[in-house]
Formats: sequence, C-alpha cells, structure tokens
Amino acid sequence: MADLPSGVSGVELAENLGVSGGRNVAWRTLRELGDIDVLVDLDDDGLLVDSDVIRRIADLYESDGRLGIVSFRIADETGETQRRHIPRLRAKDPMRRGQVTTFLGGGHALSMRMLEQTGGWPDAFFFTHEETDLAWRALDAGWDVLYEPALVLRHPKTSPARHAVYYRMTARNRVWLAKRHLPALLIPVYLGVWTVLAVARTRSMPGLRAWLAGFGEGVRSSGGERRPMRWSTVLRMTRLRRPPVV
Repeated sequence: MADLPSGVSGVELAENLGVSGGRNVAWRTLRELGDIDVLVDLDDDGLLVDSDVIRRIADLYESDGRLGIVSFRIADETGETQRRHIPRLRAKDPMRRGQVTTFLGGGHALSMRMLEQTGGWPDAFFFTHEETDLAWRALDAGWDVLYEPALVLRHPKTSPARHAVYYRMTARNRVWLAKRHLPALLIPVYLGVWTVLAVARTRSMPGLRAWLAGFGEGVRSSGGERRPMRWSTVLRMTRLRRPPVV
C-alpha cells in the first residue's frame, strides 16, 4: 500500500469486493474504532470543492435525529450536474433541496445508527443499484433521505456504461432489488417498466444482449434475503413522487 498522509488509515484487501463489499469493509472498520456518528463516502476521483462540507454535514445530522442519508450534488468540471445525478423523476433543477427515495453513490453521508439498523450495503450487488437498495431499507425503517445540493462533489463527466459489466449488473441487480424489497404485487410492474425503458434506451445490440443476460441471471439467482417493504413505505415513496414502480 502506498504511503498515506498522517492521520489516514488504509485497509488493503486481497480481492476486489466491489463497491458494496468495499464500503462494508470501511463501515465495519470505522465501527470498530468507535465514537463515530456519521460516515462519508466519496468517489476516488471526486473532489469536495468547499472546505466546510464536513461541518455542514454534522450540523444537518445534529438537527434531525431521523436523518439517515444525505446525498450530495455531483457537478462536473464546468459546474454542470447531469440529469442522471438528480435523484428525482422528471426533475431538471439540480438545486432543489428535499427528501428523496434514493441517493448518489459518488458523494453521500450515512448515519452509523441507520447502517446498524439496516445492515449496511448489499454485498452481492458488487456494483450498481446498491444505493437504492440501502435507501429503500432506510425508508422502510423510518429514516429520511435528504438531497442537499449545497454540498457539492466535483466529478469528471463520465458514463456508467464505461464499465464492461455495466449492462449485465444493472439488469441483474434491478431484478434482485425487486425480489428483495418489493411487495409481490409490485414486482412484475417494476420489472416490466424497467424492461421497456432498457430496450428503449440501450443503443447497441451487445449492450442489450448483456442486459437481457443479466436480467435472466437475476431471475435465476438470489441477491440476498427477501424482506418486502411495508405498504406504508410504498405510500411514503409515492408521496415523495417516486413510487417503487419506476
């Protein structure tokens, strides 16, 4: 492991555990240290542009005992926020603050108490949709998820499809997400909607074939224990303008 600055602790892993597994290792390492209330995750190619971000995060959590997750705004080198980085449906304004039903993996803060109650990240997911899996469990447990655009992470403008496994894991994990957390009546609706969207949005045949293969893998395999959310959580998400069918 490369030399690290004073005050920084590194954890070297023997194998690549993916986004979910790696974050769980970090969470458990911090938990062993004790006396930590909030965990902050940042992409390795991201930059916090303001010097007071951590203090502002601490103030948010101190003022709201049910705050589980804070999602940062992600902006590229020009200050632009891509549409896919706004955690709302049909939203064009990246500066609108408020409660949401999912969050951005590139920059966010997590309550340690919330992680203890929900069980952390879904290890099996490896990459894609792990944030939504955690957010749904947090919402079902009564925690709030806040999008705070004043907290900015500068991140290079990229496409998630740059990863070779993107299409397969996106489809597989989408199925796992539904099987793990949705009431039985909503599973076919959710997966039907996303199948139509995937076919409409995927611009290459290799990408579509990989997506369909991942979908089949998700149907055949398990992404973890099934714990369907309460119908009251479905209603809450609907009131937040993102029912768990899209």
